[in-house]
Parts: sequence; C-alpha cells; structure tokens
Amino acid sequence: MTRRPEAAPRAPLSRDRVLRAAVELADGIGIEALSMRRLAQELGVVPMALYKHVANKEQLLDGMVEAVVGEIDPPARGSDWQGAVRQRILSARAALLGHPWAARVIRSRSGPTPAVLAYLDSVIGMFRAGGLSVDLTHHVMHALGSRVLGFTQEVFDAAPDPDPAARAAMPPEAAAAYPHVAELAGAAAHDGESVVGGGCDDQFEFEFALDLLLDGFERLRRQGWTSGAGRAGGGPIA
Repeated sequence: MTRRPEAAPRAPLSRDRVLRAAVELADGIGIEALSMRRLAQELGVVPMALYKHVANKEQLLDGMVEAVVGEIDPPARGSDWQGAVRQRILSARAALLGHPWAARVIRSRSGPTPAVLAYLDSVIGMFRAGGLSVDLTHHVMHALGSRVLGFTQEVFDAAPDPDPAARAAMPPEAAAAYPHVAELAGAAAHDGESVVGGGCDDQFEFEFALDLLLDGFERLRRQGWTSGAGRAGGGPIA
C-alpha cells in the first residue's frame, strides 16, 4: 500500500507572521476589505487565534504600519546631510508606494507608532548632524510635513479619468476664464496613474519639491537663520 506523503507542517502562528500576512492581504484586496475574519481565513486559523497576537483591528493596523516602515532603507553613510535625507525620504516613498494603502492608514492613526517615531527621530538626527539648529530643524519638519514619509497631500484630489488627455484638456469657456490654469494644464507631459492634480508625473514632482526644500534648508543653515530673526525681519530668507 502506497502511503501518501505527509503535508509539510504549517509554520506556527506568530505576531510577525500575522502582520506579514495582513500586509500581503491588504496589498491584494485593499485595506477596506481587510478584516480579522478574512485574515484568519488566509492564515487557515480561527479568528480567535489572531487575538493572541493582536488585540483588535486597530492594533493590527498599527502593526502593519510598523511592518511597512521597517522596509525603509537605513540612513546612508558617508554622504552629506542633504544626500542622506534625500535618500531616506525617497526610500520611504518607495516603501509606501509598494503598499498603496499605507499612507492612508498612517494618516488615520491617532499618533505615530514606535517605528514611525524611530524613523522621524533618525531624520531629525540627520538635520542636526548636518549643522541645522534645533530651531531651524523644528520649522524644517513642519515644512516637509507628510513629505518626510514620502507622500504628499494635495489640496484637491482629482477624480480618476481613464483618458489622461481628456483630463488635461479644459473646455474652451473654462480656458478663456482661467487662461493661466489652462496654459499650465497643457504644458507638461501627464501620467495616467498620477495622484497629483492634473495628472502630472508624481515622482518627478515629488523629487522637484523635495530638492527645492532641501536646498532652501541648506541656505538657511548657512545664513544662521533663527525663527526670532525671521519674525522680526518680516521673512526668513534674505
């Protein structure tokens, strides 16, 4: 009698395995469809088994944020502070782009998770090591905003359009009323997958703004700028 090969033993359930499975599941079905029950089915366990590792859905989401932030590359060594910060932020952007739901979940948290705090601490440390004062670094972090984690929040979220060319075009009456908007709308190449208004190239626009900010921060550092002098003088940049 031929014996059937025994099934390979299933890996024991752990917090790390639960979080990795949750991230993969959210990547596949979207964060809205993710539930403890659906995750349990994916792992082949009963839902109650998950609660030994995550207390509830909110704790699961916190852990998923931790897992994604853990994918960000460590700080580069031996480069100037601008290059190091740029590399760190672009690595954060790549990590979040790999998980399209992640930015929304990060924004939904009531406060930063430990991994997010550690990441922010490392970026602040790069500015300080580069010679920026605590005062300037404080304002630098405000200026960067969500960009420090690799994403931007637009004033208006354009609705998706299957035809990027149609989205870029404005009706004649609107173009006549708002000629400068119309001029810009038709001036640049457009990316059909863009989340930036007008369908512009997301990555280019992100790096363009980031580089402008980093160059500006360095200029202020060289000037020895302080917020007190900026307020007294009516502006920070001479």
